Parts: sequence; C-alpha cells; structure tokens
Amino acid sequence: MPGENLTRAEAQERAGIVTTSTYDVALDLTRGERVFGSTTTIRFAGREGASTFVDLIAESVEEITLNGAPVATSAFADSRIALTDLAADNELVVVATCRYMNTGEGLHRFVDPVDEEVYLYTQFEVADSRRVFAVFEQPDLKATFTFTVTAPEHWTVVSNSPTPDPEPAGEDVATWRFAPTDVISSYLTAIIAGPYSRFTGELVSTDGRTIPLGVYARASLARYVDAEEIMDITRAGFAFYEVAFDRPYPFAKYDQLFVPEFNAGAMENAGAVTFLENYVFRSKVPEATVERRAVTILHELAHMWFGDLVTMRWWNDLWLNESFAEYASHLATAEATRWTSAWTTFSSLEKSWAYNQDQMPSTHPIVAPINDLEDVEVNFDGITYAKGASVLKQLVAWVGSEAFLAGLQRYFAKHAFANTELTDLLTELETTSGRDLTAWSQVWLEQAGVTLLRPEIEVDQEGTVTSFAVLQEAPAEHPTLRPHRLVVGGYDVVGDRLERRLRVELDVDGDRTEVPELVGDRRPDLVLVNDEDLAYAKVRLDEASLATARAHLGGFAHSLPRALVLASAWDTTRDGEWPAREFTELVLAAIPGESDSSVVQVLLRQLATAVGSYSAPATRTDLAERVADRLLTLARSSRGGSDTQLQLVRALAQHAVTTEQLDVLAGLLDGTVDLDGLEVDTDLRWTLLQGLVAGGRADAARIDAELGRDATATGHQQAARARAAIPTAENKAAAWADVVDSDALPNAVQSNVIGGFSQLHDRGLLVPFAGRYFDALETVWRERTNEMAQNIVVGLYPHKLAGLAGEHGVDVVALTEQWLADHPAAPPALRRLVVENLDAARRAVRAQAADAAGGAVATA
Repeated sequence: MPGENLTRAEAQERAGIVTTSTYDVALDLTRGERVFGSTTTIRFAGREGASTFVDLIAESVEEITLNGAPVATSAFADSRIALTDLAADNELVVVATCRYMNTGEGLHRFVDPVDEEVYLYTQFEVADSRRVFAVFEQPDLKATFTFTVTAPEHWTVVSNSPTPDPEPAGEDVATWRFAPTDVISSYLTAIIAGPYSRFTGELVSTDGRTIPLGVYARASLARYVDAEEIMDITRAGFAFYEVAFDRPYPFAKYDQLFVPEFNAGAMENAGAVTFLENYVFRSKVPEATVERRAVTILHELAHMWFGDLVTMRWWNDLWLNESFAEYASHLATAEATRWTSAWTTFSSLEKSWAYNQDQMPSTHPIVAPINDLEDVEVNFDGITYAKGASVLKQLVAWVGSEAFLAGLQRYFAKHAFANTELTDLLTELETTSGRDLTAWSQVWLEQAGVTLLRPEIEVDQEGTVTSFAVLQEAPAEHPTLRPHRLVVGGYDVVGDRLERRLRVELDVDGDRTEVPELVGDRRPDLVLVNDEDLAYAKVRLDEASLATARAHLGGFAHSLPRALVLASAWDTTRDGEWPAREFTELVLAAIPGESDSSVVQVLLRQLATAVGSYSAPATRTDLAERVADRLLTLARSSRGGSDTQLQLVRALAQHAVTTEQLDVLAGLLDGTVDLDGLEVDTDLRWTLLQGLVAGGRADAARIDAELGRDATATGHQQAARARAAIPTAENKAAAWADVVDSDALPNAVQSNVIGGFSQLHDRGLLVPFAGRYFDALETVWRERTNEMAQNIVVGLYPHKLAGLAGEHGVDVVALTEQWLADHPAAPPALRRLVVENLDAARRAVRAQAADAAGGAVATA
C-alpha cells in the first residue's frame, strides 16, 4: 500500500508542519492470541490550519479525537490517519486494535513449545512502531514516550525506562506504568513482555551513577545463559566508550534481551537492546560465534551514543549509524576484551562482505539517496555496514585517532538528543583534525565502487629492487581513484616462518604511486600491499609473492597478514582470474595452521561457494568428493575438542556425498564412530542429520525421532529445515508451497525451510521451480512484509542452476535477464534484489569457465 511507503519528500513536508512533544501509549496484551489493544495520546505543535497525517497499521480504529473533537474513523485509510485544521498545540487520541505479527516485525508473538508460554517483543526499525501505536513515523520527529502495559501478572515487562512494580488490574492481570523516556525517535522504543528469566548486575558510570544491568531470556533457555560473561563484556564496553566519547552513558538502565525468532543480530532500542536468541549457546559453538556475539554486544552499546543519543535526520544517513557502530565495536573488542585480533575478524568477515557488495551492479555510494522506506529496507547491506566502517577506519588512519575521537566528543556534546546530518559530524572532525574533508567525502562517501591495488616490482639480476610502485585501477563503471593511507609490508622466508623485514607507510593516490624507500633493497620474498589493512581496496599479489604465500602460508606470526593473503586469493577467484580448485587447495592447506576461529569460519564458507558455485560443472562431482575427503582427514587430525575440529565436522556434514562420507556422519550421530574429543551435542546432531537427509540417508521418521529428543523451538526449526532437505520432487514441492503459496510460517521457520530447500546434491530437483520463482516474484513482494519477501526473493533464487543450462535445460542468467526486461515497472527495491541475484549468477558462470580453463593444472 502506498501509505506504508513513506517518501522522504513527505517526511520533510510533515516535519515542517509538526513538532512532536510527548506520546502516551497504553497497550492491552490480554485480548487473545491474534490482536491487542492500543491507545495513543500524542501532544504536538502544529502549523495552524495545516493538514498532515499520522501513521498506523492496525486491524481497526475504534476512536479518533483531535483537540477534544471526534474525527471520523474513515480518516484512517491506507495505513494513515488524515489530520486537518491543526492548532498551534494539539492533542491526538487514537484507540485501535492492532495485530500480533509472526514475521519479526512490529509486536512479534511466539509460543514456546516447551512450556506453552507466550513471549512478545517489538522490532520497530525501519518503520514498524506504527504496527503498535499511532505515530509520526520518521526519525527526526523525536519525543518522550510513556508506556502503560496491561498483561498477565506472571509476566515480566521491559521497556526503555526502568521496569516499575506492577499494579493489580483484575484476576491474573497486572498493569505496568513506565516513566517517560528521554527524547528519542519512535523506532528506538521497545516493549518486551512474557515470563522471561532475568539476571541482574550493575556498573558505575563515569558520572557516578549506578547503572542497573539486566540480561533476559525465555525460561526454557535460562540455564544456558552465560549472563556474567555478557555483563563483563558490557562493563568493558561502558568503560571504553565513556572515556573515548567523553560522555557518560545517556540512559537510566541497560537491559539486554535475547528473544525468539529475531530477524537481525540485534536492535539498539534505547536501554532495552534485543538480540538474536541464537546468542544463547545451548551447545558448543565456534569461538568465532562467541566473538561475534561480543562484537554485537559492543555494536549495540555504541549505538546508545551514535544513533540513540544523536540520531540521523533521515534514513540516507543510516550508514553513519551502522558504520560508526561497526567501527567502534571492533575497536572496543580489540582494545578492551580478550579478542585482541578483532581487526583480523573485521578484515575476513566484514570487509569481504563490503567488497562483494561493492562489485554488484546495485552498489551505491556510502551516502546513498534514500527516497522512501522501501529504499532503506534493502540498504541494510555491506555498503551501509562494512564499507562505511572500513572507510571510517581509513579516515582514522588519515586524520589520526586522537583528532577523530576529539571530533566525536564535540559532536556528542553539541547534538545530544537531537538529529543530525553527515555535515554536522564532518564539521567537528575538520575542526579537530585541521583537514578539509570536502574532497575526502566526495571520493569516499559520494562515489561507489572499490579500486584495486597491485605492486609493480622490477629487480636486477642480483634481486635488488630497481623500481617499486603501487598501481591503482578502477572499474569502468565506477572510475574514481581514491587516496589511500596504507602500509606496504615486505616478508622473507626464515626457516618455516615469514618474517616482516620492511614496512613502509605512505599515501597512495592516482593510478601510480612510486615507493622509492624500497629501491636499492633486496626484493622481499612476499610483498603485501595494504599490510595492516588500513585501506579499503582489493589487492593482488605479484606472481612471486603468491608462490611464496602458497608454500609458506602458515609462516606468518600474526593472523592478519595471512587473512589478507587469503582474501586476495578469494577475490581473484571470484573475479574469474584463478581456478576455483586452486583456491580450494589453498584453503585446505591453510586451515590446519590457522589459529583464528573467524578466519576458519570464513574460509569454510568460501570453500563451499568455490566448490558449489565456482567450480567447473564437468568436474564438480569429483572435486566435491575430494574436498569432503580432505575435510574428514583434517577433522581426524585436528586436536581433539578443538574449535577447528568442530568447524571441520560441521563443514563435512554440508559436503558429504559418498557412501563412505555419509557413513561417517551416521556413525557420529549414532555413536559408532568416534572423533577424539568431539562432543556430539544437540545442535551438532541436527547438523549431522541434515547432512544425512540431503544425502538420502535419513527420512521423515528419523527427523521426527530427533525432534522427540529436542522438542524445543530450535528443534522445531531444525526439523523444518531437515524436512525441506529430503531429496524428492514431492518433498521439494511441499516445501515450496509452505514458503511461497502460504504465509502461515513464522519468520524463523520460513528461513529454515528455505535453507533446507536448497540443501541438496541433485540439482535437477530445482529445475521445476526456476520458472515458478519468477512467476511468484511480484505477488510475493506485494503480499508479504518486507522481511519475509526479501527472504524469499534472495533465498529461493535458483542460483545452484547457474551454468547448468546444457545439463538441465534451464538458463538462469537468461531467465533473470528476461524477467528484468519484462518488468521495468516492478518496485525498485525488488528489481535491485533480482539484479543482485543476476550478478551472482553471472559471476558463477565466469568463475566456472576460469576453473574449466585452468583445472587441468590444479589437481595437486
């Protein structure tokens, strides 16, 4: 509906008419399983005689009153309530009935299958507070919010303000009356309600206040909550940020709530942060996941200052919120927690995401034009988060850490509880650094694309460097060359080690930058442009350096340069310049010596893509079998109980295809095969079973038996994934119908069914759905919420058929091109996702061709 898609022009016009002051929101959560009552009182200043609208998505509106006069309920249409003849000071009262959601948007309702208890939580970003109360839904119309919640008396109710004592409100019912919040945007408000278990703690802020801490989870998960570790990370973050930002924490308390069926990693509701429930670890997880949780905790905490205290005026500065939190959280993780190599994780995980996104046809400047809400819904991407954070890291290298932090401190002091634009931050950074950031902003923030850096080295017969330059190249579609502050590192092989002998820090600009400091010195065995990962750019190794890396990759003393070499190899493979099987060999050789869990995790993901999408179809089966055999060998030789062993076994379950490999999965599951130190716990059992199902070695009855062992919410989700993986045409059709033809599945189950649908070895099973996918796109986009629609558009794209037109008769690239040609008027956000799918398919076809051309020499 048009009313759900607020435009920037409409928001600007409304902000010129309305100045919000206070909201009083009363919610009645005792009206059954489907709906709840919502009464909103908004006080706001207005331009006398003007007309505007307030946002609301509701089942019905029972009463509207403006300045004491009734307004016809017919004023509620198309998710808006029309308001006319405003006074200078206004009071609007809206009584409505709203609907619980099962999509992770608005007020999400979940029933725990373990104890049949109901759990609720809100998720309002980008624009879903209007699903719960009447609101001027835009970030620059800040106000204070007072929530009153009536709910079952045995529940816990949490909001942005400290939780008050409940008041009796009838049999088994109570009412919680919260104090007004600070001035915040509506998308940062929150209500979390249900019989959540609570763990408490506190800390002392730099201004002397005692800040209460709370950690919450469902009662059936409470025994798995490592609350002290979570609060210890939080305390470290408080101490780091309050000093770095020179400003105490701005709110009264800090609760962290792990909630079911959450779509994102977390959400920065002021003082009441919600997290993905997967961060409560009921089974052993890789250390990479534990570190990711720490980074996420610190990311959301950084938002309390950057985003909540000071908020963007409109969504075109979403990147600044997210990029800043991403940069700050990795900085805090590296400097204030045990994960001191967090910048390696950033390089492997975040930067690779950014580089991938920045090479798509849909890439956009970091400062992206956001014309409406649909634009921003698809802009939670690698540019907004990871490229922006990478560019901030480069900015810090350019202006200096001290000047950067001083600029932030001035920014927070000047704009507390207000809204800002990018220029407000740049003004403060220019003041503290003494640099003019106009040109920097133009090339880094206002131009899309990523450049490529490569060394050009000339040596004489004795191996002495006679010329050294860094070359910079830009893609034709984004020709801007950028200035980079970076380090060139020179490494020599010393025994079994790679030792850095040379380090040159310099500014690289233009298409060629000479490095005279290296002339006259002996050529290093390995030259690494962008050593220390200060710059945001793709990097290539020269031929001699690549040979050294392949022979001595485990010789680096630190994880970061090794990760940078591997990232270069991956990018070269993605660009179709290196055979995929060469990359698989490099990865399999690197994993045994890799000490960083996050790097191993990323490498195994890239390995799966290299084998499944980038390898030549004619030799893919042979390669897949060999890779699975190597994974099994590596798992058997890994230290018992180690992080790497666990990750290798999980990867084996994904890749296992031969009878012998599947026998190992079956043996691990039933206990007849033992790997020293490996604990086959609840979650690993599901991973092994799903591998067996995809391999045709386990059926629905076996899935039901496993669900009997784990009849939890996670168990039901994993069982749904396993059922969708059963490799029969009838089962794939049933999974498709559950996701595409019906909207009954909750978000978490939908995601798992989509994942299981594509978990298969016989790609022919996907052929009947290629045409059906394109036929369904517009209906799905029109009828589903944004989150659910995106999951389908991205998750069910037939990417596994890319390059297989000769084998299966389906040309995915041609089908996608035809759909785009036939649907020029499709919603821009939908077209963007389809364009991105097309780009991935084209890239896969190019990489397959490169692997076929180079495969004959890549079998060692």
